[in-house]
Amino acid sequence: MKTLSALCYLDDLWDEKIASGLDEPELLRYRSNLLGADLRITNFGGGNTSSKIAQPDPLTGEPAEVLWVKGSGGDLGSIQRRGFATLYMNKLLALEGKYQGVSLEDAMVELYPLCTFGQNPVAASIDTPLHGFLPFPHVDHLHPDWAIALAAAANGKSKMDEFNREYGHSLVWLPWQRPGFELGLMLRRIVAENPGCDGVVLGGHGLFTWGDTQRLCYLNTITMIDHLGQFVQEHMERKGAAIFGGAVQEARADRKELALDLLPFVRGRVSQQKRLIGSFCDLPEVLKFVNSKDAAALAHLGTSCPDHFIRTKIRPLFVPAEAADDAAAIRTKIEAALKTYGAEYTAYYKAHAEPDSPAMRDANPTVVLVAGVGMFSFGRSRTESRIVGEFYTNAIHVMEGATALGDGKAAADVPQAGPAAPCEAFKVHANYVALPVSEAFRIEYWALEEAKIRRQPAEKELSRQIALIVGGASGIGRAVALLAAERGAHVMIADRDLAGSEKTAKEAAALAGKEATGATAVDIRNRDTVFSAIRATVAQFGGLDILINTAAIFPSSPDGVIGDAMWATTLDLNVTANYLLADEAAKIFAAQNIDASIVLTSSANAVVPKRGSEVYDVSKAALSHLVRELAVGLSPKVRVNGISPATVVKGSTMFPRDRVMSSLTKYNIAFDAASTDDELRNLLATFYAKRTLTHQPIDPNDCAQAILFLAGPHARCTSGHLIPVDGGLPEAFLR
Repeated sequence: MKTLSALCYLDDLWDEKIASGLDEPELLRYRSNLLGADLRITNFGGGNTSSKIAQPDPLTGEPAEVLWVKGSGGDLGSIQRRGFATLYMNKLLALEGKYQGVSLEDAMVELYPLCTFGQNPVAASIDTPLHGFLPFPHVDHLHPDWAIALAAAANGKSKMDEFNREYGHSLVWLPWQRPGFELGLMLRRIVAENPGCDGVVLGGHGLFTWGDTQRLCYLNTITMIDHLGQFVQEHMERKGAAIFGGAVQEARADRKELALDLLPFVRGRVSQQKRLIGSFCDLPEVLKFVNSKDAAALAHLGTSCPDHFIRTKIRPLFVPAEAADDAAAIRTKIEAALKTYGAEYTAYYKAHAEPDSPAMRDANPTVVLVAGVGMFSFGRSRTESRIVGEFYTNAIHVMEGATALGDGKAAADVPQAGPAAPCEAFKVHANYVALPVSEAFRIEYWALEEAKIRRQPAEKELSRQIALIVGGASGIGRAVALLAAERGAHVMIADRDLAGSEKTAKEAAALAGKEATGATAVDIRNRDTVFSAIRATVAQFGGLDILINTAAIFPSSPDGVIGDAMWATTLDLNVTANYLLADEAAKIFAAQNIDASIVLTSSANAVVPKRGSEVYDVSKAALSHLVRELAVGLSPKVRVNGISPATVVKGSTMFPRDRVMSSLTKYNIAFDAASTDDELRNLLATFYAKRTLTHQPIDPNDCAQAILFLAGPHARCTSGHLIPVDGGLPEAFLR
């Protein structure tokens, strides 16, 4: 037996100085946050923790034992005190008298609210009885990769016994059982039958550990996981390069660029039912897997742990690309593989659906593995797409560990089999045991999971949309970026002023979350930098849905004369640059083949000629017609529209202090030279407003509202048009 007290892989993060000042519920929160901070310990949103705490009954004042357990849908890494459900222990245990058997166990969830302690609105999770029926003050249920590798091994039970002997533990094994009331009773029974056990391995699922104090529970948990890690890693080192059957090809040197070529195409294909945001991953363990001999077979088996499966669906899509394949060849293979995947998923649903099952969900994968390249993952947000990728990376770790634990002998029976599923229901490859498809279906289409989905907040108007906002560092562009973020879009802010873009992105992140925003530099006169800005958007979010440009120039000179060079520059920036942006974006739109939108910024000057602004007026007239030409050329998938604002002074880089003062002088408007920039701009804006029918100064947000109306779902039948945002300027009425 190895006597290992020191941790090899994990760190003991417990700080007694912090812990000593916390009450029991806060210690539970603290313990949970420490465990959730390490993805090797548990996945995002996965696992749960609990404590049984003595508290005075709010009605009688008498002491009551209260189960504090992570609420449904919570995340251990970020959970706060208010995220825990609280239940009277005596009432929860009394539910056993109402239990009518495993076939009716879902009905028990409706009784959990009747056990609520206090006025706590947090919904108790499916795993609540698992904690309630275990006779320990503090319990952790986690899904560490090393533990699931053991739980998903065809020889898992015998390897658990070997682990116990070597590391001095007393783990016990439970066969596969879907989380719920029955599993809670099974846990209580096996612990009673094995006095002195220090944990439970749930076949194909995860790990339970416990302790008499918060500190001991935490220490027991990380010690058990670390020892399992040492055990599994020893086997992996022995297996070496033979894991997954060995490599059959090398990772491509051009994989990152190739991934950016493929991402919009893949995103478009998996977004036919609902638009998704995409991520790419080429971590070493991902490349090791996708380039291996066993990758296709293991991927097709699917995952084992329910936590993984709910995020990654029944299985990922595996594409057997070869080293000689270019992007076009890989796209052809992806297209064919998606058709097969969709047919298989439909057959899977039809084979297992019951009359009361939820309707079939999207038949497209959320994880796409491409040999030689890496992994694409998809979700309704950038955060979710990243997490989906993390979950499948965890699944790869599990398969790696389970195959390493194999001893070359074919198992006659798998220890995961039990009352819920017989041996023949489990599929095995290279010692890895996947969840039976019938059980997978029961989880994916579980009425309780469906209820959890329905509890999620309603999506916003621009959720799942990716917007590239050019000119977003200031003025109208900044207002568009902030409003788009507020409405749920993922926004990439591009501007010649990179520092300004980053500042706007930081403001937008406060509205949409830091993973939903990005910033990049662009010179819109240069096709290469336009390409790079769009490429940066694809790299961050997986594609592009909305292109908005507010950047322009109003030329001026000290003597009022516009020379040939300035004339050419104005046309370049105000007309040609818009064409370059649209032309590069159109390539992404074509690859995605889903509806998209472009909104460009023209001006009332396009139809109102004035002395002294000839080149600006001509450039905006050309831009207005470019909107119409692009609308025709990019139809039917891409709508192209524009706005025609009158002068917007507030926040505009076209109105530096000297130009504002010059204009005020020109119009004989008295001003104090000591006034701030904003005060001078307000004077000029008020003057311009008096020339309109509404007498309202035009704010950048007025333009942003119009732009996002055109870009969004409410204008789905509008293309080739320009909305005036000019306060009611008769000279600019349509003619």
